[in-house]
Amino acid sequence: MSPTFEELSVGQDIGSSSIEVTRQDLVKYAGASGDFNPIHWNESFATSVELPGVIAHGMFTMGAAVQLVTDWAGDPAAVVDYQTRFTKPVLVTDTTGSPEPGAVFDVSGTIGALDADARTARVDLAVVFDGQKVLMKAQALVKVA
Repeated sequence: MSPTFEELSVGQDIGSSSIEVTRQDLVKYAGASGDFNPIHWNESFATSVELPGVIAHGMFTMGAAVQLVTDWAGDPAAVVDYQTRFTKPVLVTDTTGSPEPGAVFDVSGTIGALDADARTARVDLAVVFDGQKVLMKAQALVKVA
């Protein structure tokens, strides 16, 4: 059920989730996005350019994180703006043949601001991988009924 504006308050928790990522997810995303940069799938290339290993696409991370907001809002079209700064990469280890994910990052959201005239809520997301924030100022503006 979608939230109503009257039910919301600044500081209110909208929930949290853990996002599991595999190298296969990155290859699928590369195909969908057209971003075939080998840092997102080739370990030897990634390390040759001084990365610690294969890293998730920034836009993959950003898109996976906002799923928490679209699920909470009940309608992806309710998200009218979404912005962030990329601060740290999500390192995805090779777990081919294993049921384990190559990375897990956590997302939590709170209401950061409300605009009664526009009937919008700004949702502030905390996106953390390996104990560090990977997105800073991740904010989604949601039109609320």
